[in-house]
Amino acid sequence: MNVDQEQLRLLPSVDELLQSSTGQQLIHRYSRSLTLRAVRASLTQARAQIRDGALCPSSDDLLALAAGMLELEQRPNLRPVINATGVIINTNLGRAPLSQEALQAVQRASGGYSNLEYQLEAGERGSRHTHVAGLLCELTGAEAALVTNNNAAAVLLALSALAAGREVVISRGQLVEIGGGFRVPDVMRQSGCQLVEVGTTNRTRLSDYQAAINERTAMLLAVHPSNFQITGFTESTPLDALAELAHQHGLLLMNDLGSGCLLASERFGLEHEPMPQESIVAGADVVCFSGDKLLGGPQAGILLGKAGVLKRIGRHPLMRAVRIDKMTLAALEATLRHYQREEAETHIPIWRMISVSPVKLANRATDWTSTLQQYGIPARTHRGESTIGGGSLPGETLPTTLLALDAGHISMPLDELAKHLRLRSIPIIVRILRDTLLLDPRTVLEEQDKELVQALVEELGKDSGQV
Repeated sequence: MNVDQEQLRLLPSVDELLQSSTGQQLIHRYSRSLTLRAVRASLTQARAQIRDGALCPSSDDLLALAAGMLELEQRPNLRPVINATGVIINTNLGRAPLSQEALQAVQRASGGYSNLEYQLEAGERGSRHTHVAGLLCELTGAEAALVTNNNAAAVLLALSALAAGREVVISRGQLVEIGGGFRVPDVMRQSGCQLVEVGTTNRTRLSDYQAAINERTAMLLAVHPSNFQITGFTESTPLDALAELAHQHGLLLMNDLGSGCLLASERFGLEHEPMPQESIVAGADVVCFSGDKLLGGPQAGILLGKAGVLKRIGRHPLMRAVRIDKMTLAALEATLRHYQREEAETHIPIWRMISVSPVKLANRATDWTSTLQQYGIPARTHRGESTIGGGSLPGETLPTTLLALDAGHISMPLDELAKHLRLRSIPIIVRILRDTLLLDPRTVLEEQDKELVQALVEELGKDSGQV
């Protein structure tokens, strides 16, 4: 009998592995069917290795392999990551992280029943929008408010309710496309309204809108080009002038802000980001914006404006298809409470990241570097820039201090290290610029510092003999 056949005979049976104490623990944790599949897979792998010349593994090794397979298979597909990219509103990484109060609100609202659509005082059915409508009106000065599942839905709903079958006038310079292929012209066509482009890419005057108005016109639409800039020879029409023109002709003015910013961004060394409260003052009948960008809350679409106009929107059949769910509603209310209590800068993660002092960022990066150097890892600090991201404040950056790892000074190629970090149980997402791997403390939550440094030590400190 040759060696591989002899070794193959030493393999335990599937039943023997399942009946062992470790096998029973796996069954209790993962179910019999999943454990059976993993045990069979571990035996199949062992047979292949034996045929390649390996010795028969022990039962403990086979069960450990099966346990690893089960753990990997049952790992959630959607899971937390550490964002060390320096992009604050990172669309690929889930945009805005929620405050602790928002997370607690979600748990309270979803762990049992709630008064989602029930008026406790009257003892009868109510509207889910009432939970946040008053707050939104208080914070922005709007007469009424509605919420949907995202801003694209809010735009589609408003256009469908207010302009289906009629014309909507918009500047050519505002026909934007944002991430994921979302194009304003496509949404307008889907709503059933007819797009009327006026002006040019870089210059649109009030007279351009005036010339396009006719008996089929329902609305003027202003869209904030939140993810790009046009500089140089440019001209745009102020929102208050558009409102006056629209109302002179008995038309509506809708303003899609994209990223809703309730704080004055210039306070933090940034350019001014249009605010919904400014749109309301300017006379817009409907204002739409996102909940998960500069607002710093969950993904949601928020509509503000005149009570009569919002009532028409709320009655449209599409409202039910795009309405907000109870968990998102709970998180949104908790986020808005931070603004109401004037604590957004200290409680909402997005604004904490924007407002953090350069000295604190430098201290954290220095602490990371010092710890890595103790393990023989040649890390250094490096001055850099963080970006806002998420289609907000394009071109705007904030100064930061980065942790830098230079190619050629560490034990593996930078792209390989970046992949190792991405594939950890808690993935770490970094950026590579030229021949340097960079990690920005601005977008790393402080409670994640230890995990981040430990990951780098485990991946790079092995050669130092100190791990």
